[in-house]
Amino acid sequence: MILTIDIGNTNTNLGVFDPKGALVFVSALETHRNKTRDQCAIELLSILRLYGHDAGEITGAILCSVVPPVTAVMASAVAKITGAAPIILGPGVKTGLNIKTEIQTQLGADMVAAAVAALKKYTAPIILIGMGTATTISLISRKHAFEGCAIFPGVRIALEALSQRSAQLPHISIDKPASVVGKNTIDSMCAGVVYGNAGMLDSMIERIEAETESAATVVATGGNARFILRYCHRYILYDANITLEGLYQIYTKNADKNCKKS
Repeated sequence: MILTIDIGNTNTNLGVFDPKGALVFVSALETHRNKTRDQCAIELLSILRLYGHDAGEITGAILCSVVPPVTAVMASAVAKITGAAPIILGPGVKTGLNIKTEIQTQLGADMVAAAVAALKKYTAPIILIGMGTATTISLISRKHAFEGCAIFPGVRIALEALSQRSAQLPHISIDKPASVVGKNTIDSMCAGVVYGNAGMLDSMIERIEAETESAATVVATGGNARFILRYCHRYILYDANITLEGLYQIYTKNADKNCKKS
């Protein structure tokens, strides 16, 4: 089985794929920048056991990370429990993705993995939305090239900043708005964050399609996406595990030189 790990700023998502490429289970851990190798190893072992597996079943692993301080520690933890270093998605790893950004190393590895899976599953051109700590909107052209992206503050980051920087605005959870125009502070904040983000997505999709003169398949992933998408006018596919699936696909492209076992 293949272990895939997506290290994000807020959460670290794990997925295990069986020999036929089916996703066996998905789990999530909170990302902590100060964890040691052994702490990460214990967590990985515990997750595997929670789902009825052990480290001996893992024949290979791959990870992507947007948190550099955690990358090496997690890679070392994977090597500790499996006996082999994981592939770390970055320069030198074959992805099959034509990246047209000016500085390719600045592109988040999670976005690369998600784009690889999107191209396999959906019809291009594709607008790929990631709604995690940050919100990213990427364009994959009809020629299967990653053309670029737009980056926004994530839903929760924006809401937290609003509360922290405004003395009279409380900290709230994201909830269903009572109306587009709230009649009290909490309802007004809910309306702003939910309809504001939904409207931003609708507008950006419309602008991208107008600029490229082409209708696109629109796909979203990330912890905040499922809630916001229901308020969008544009139909947007939700794909929770697209990044993990992309990591698995990239692993298979590079497995010949990274396999732990035959």
